[in-house]
Amino acid sequence: MPLVAYIPISTTLFSIYFFYVIYNHWKQKKEALYLLWWTIGVVCYGIGTLVESLHTIYGWSPFIFKAWYIAGAFLGGVPLAQGTIYLLMKRKTANILSSILVVVLVISGILVVLSPLDASKVTEKLNGNVLEWTFIRYITPFINIYAVIFLVGGAFYSAFKYFRNTEFKGRFWGNVLIAIGGILPGIGGTATKFGHTYVLYITELLGILFIFAGYQVIRNDRSLSVHKNQLS
Repeated sequence: MPLVAYIPISTTLFSIYFFYVIYNHWKQKKEALYLLWWTIGVVCYGIGTLVESLHTIYGWSPFIFKAWYIAGAFLGGVPLAQGTIYLLMKRKTANILSSILVVVLVISGILVVLSPLDASKVTEKLNGNVLEWTFIRYITPFINIYAVIFLVGGAFYSAFKYFRNTEFKGRFWGNVLIAIGGILPGIGGTATKFGHTYVLYITELLGILFIFAGYQVIRNDRSLSVHKNQLS
C-alpha cells in the first residue's frame, strides 16, 4: 500500500479529538440541536475514515466495503448539513427534514447491505462499482447535493451575512473555512467515481481540518451571532 493509503488513520484520530471538543460544547448547550447534529456528523465522518483505515490495514472484504459505502457515500457530510439546518431554520421545519432524511438513509443503507457484489470488479481501492444493484449509486448524488446545499451553502450564506459588518470578521472567516471544508470531500468523492480513491483520502483530511478551524474561529469569536438559534 502507498503511504497515502494510511492518511485515513490520521483523519480518524483527528475526528476523535474533534468529537471530544464539540461533544463537550454540546453538553454545555444541550438545547442546541445544531450542536447535537454536528457532533453526530463528526462521529459519522470519523467512522467513514475508520473503515478506510481498516481497509488499508486488513484489505478488502464485503463488510468493509459496505460499511465504507454507507458511512462515506450516505453519512459523510449529511449530519453536519442537518446541524446547519437546525441553525438556520425553524425547529419544526428542521424536524420534518430530519424525519425524511432518516427514512431515506435507512432505506439506502438497507439496499447497500442487501445488494450482491461483483467480485470481478474488486480492486485494492474501494470503489462503488462493486455494487451489482447499480441503481443505488444514483441515490448517492441526491444525498450529496443535499449535504452541499445546506453545509456549504449554509456556511456561505452565513459568511455573506457577516461580511457586511466588520464587527463579524471572525465569524465571516470561520464560515468561509467551514464552506471550504465541506467542498473538499465532495471533490474527493467525485474523484473516487473515476477510480482515484486516494484523492478522497487527502480531501477528507483537509476537509475536517478546515471545518474544525472554522468551528474554532466562530466559537472563540466574541461578537453575537446573527442567527437566533445560536443565541440561546
